[in-house]
Amino acid sequence: MTLHHEESGSGTPIVFLHGNPSSSYGWRDVLPHVGGGRLLAPDLIGMGRSAKPDIGYTFADHARYLDAWFDALGLDDVVLVGHDWGGALAFDHAARHPGRVRGVAFFETFVKPMAWTDLSPQAAERSRKIRTPGVGEEMVLAQDSFIRQAFTGGVRTPLGAGELAVHLAPFPTPESRRPVLAWARQLPLGGEPAELVARIEAYGEWLAASTDTPKLLLTFEGSPTLLIDDRMRRWCEQNIAALDVVAGGEAGHHAQEDRPKEIGTEIAAWLDRHGLR
Repeated sequence: MTLHHEESGSGTPIVFLHGNPSSSYGWRDVLPHVGGGRLLAPDLIGMGRSAKPDIGYTFADHARYLDAWFDALGLDDVVLVGHDWGGALAFDHAARHPGRVRGVAFFETFVKPMAWTDLSPQAAERSRKIRTPGVGEEMVLAQDSFIRQAFTGGVRTPLGAGELAVHLAPFPTPESRRPVLAWARQLPLGGEPAELVARIEAYGEWLAASTDTPKLLLTFEGSPTLLIDDRMRRWCEQNIAALDVVAGGEAGHHAQEDRPKEIGTEIAAWLDRHGLR
């Protein structure tokens, strides 16, 4: 099987999808607090311990490999949990396979296409540089500072050397970091990439219309790296059907590192509240 995954428990499949530049390792301290269910955490293609084929690592590529993984394991009637790009992949999968999905929990992800003004001036400047040919390669491929920054600046409490080493291990060379660069260049900004924006708009329609599919948004505060702020939370409340919103405390964008117990226990409470397992 092309995608490596971690698995424990039995019963309702609950699939945890990570973002960039992470892996299933990012869920290590969340899963013990979730409780019952068949808990599965795959490494997306090109990340963690999954294979690194010679592909473009577009959103569509990731979705295709993830679909094949679901099919290979015969996963059906699942609950999806997504962070960052993992949340977008969860929404996309649910919108295309609504009969397979019992519920979706998410945080710090892309609920709609973004405008450049949605980013801080510093984040917008960094995104422009990453998208610039040559400059982006220097920033992300030539060194591992992009990955290091995620787990030192994208969290409230920087990771220790041992944990950081696990996050860095899948990306020891410039070539191995190409999936990370591809993800970083696909932020849905200003109508580009057009194909991805169309997919986000499509799953946005599903999020608004799926009144019979429970959803959970975990929000956080206290960091300039957060994607879902108060304004975006209000948008979600107004545009996403069957949505519970729960505050998870102070955290950075990679909130699993800052608030694993809160994330796990709130997901567990939501699962039980809606009879999802």
